Amino acid sequence: MPRVFEYLTAARGRLLGWVRNLEAERSGAYAQPFPFGLGSIRSTLLHMAAAEWAYVERLAGRDFPLTEGPFTPERLPEFEPFARAWDAQAVRTAAAIRALGDPARPVEFISRAGPAPVRARTTAGETALHMVLHEVHHRAQVMAMLRQCGVRAENLDYSFLAFVRTPLGR
Repeated sequence: MPRVFEYLTAARGRLLGWVRNLEAERSGAYAQPFPFGLGSIRSTLLHMAAAEWAYVERLAGRDFPLTEGPFTPERLPEFEPFARAWDAQAVRTAAAIRALGDPARPVEFISRAGPAPVRARTTAGETALHMVLHEVHHRAQVMAMLRQCGVRAENLDYSFLAFVRTPLGR
């Protein structure tokens, strides 16, 4: 799992680079509304980072109100402070993944994401896996938003970033 998270942060770095460049070219693009996903690049990225923070908390056995997390539009309305905060979170996340222990270890928490709270039961391994897949899902939405802004957001596939590639002689 640590290697997968390394890939995820490499892909994230490219994604955030595209967002940074777009925002430098067109101030306000970060918060521009879109009719799909979570409605804007900012909302989607904040959601991704907030979920990562929450999964690390759950892996540590901590319960929390969602409003307690650091990744909210009120706390991080601008791109650069957000990007720095997510970089700092990635360090904590990598440490949590290295310390995951038994992937079959039970993890239980109260989810308040839906209309009514529910008790969720899973494992540490499934929690880590969902954290990765959740980011990939929402990353695709941000990439689609970036493409609508004219950014060539592509080639973040695992094989493209993680496989060792050696050019063949002619």
